[in-house]
Amino acid sequence: MIKFIQTVAFVVAVMGVSGAIDHLLVQPFLSQVLNFFNRVVIPGIPFLEGYELYANLFIAVLAVTILIVSDRLDPNRSDK
Repeated sequence: MIKFIQTVAFVVAVMGVSGAIDHLLVQPFLSQVLNFFNRVVIPGIPFLEGYELYANLFIAVLAVTILIVSDRLDPNRSDK
């Protein structure tokens, strides 16, 4: 289950960074997949209007935080 959470968090982090890039420039590489939050979810939330860049960066930071926490909770992790 931890690996699934880490995989999803990694994909969401990449989507957040890609959405931020797409907001500043046009991101043509896999834009329909990587920019789903930026093009579909965020415009549908009225209080985020004007704060799209911050929302994408928040999504990326939240996903990286989940990656770090899930790595620390992983029972198969070996500290050397």
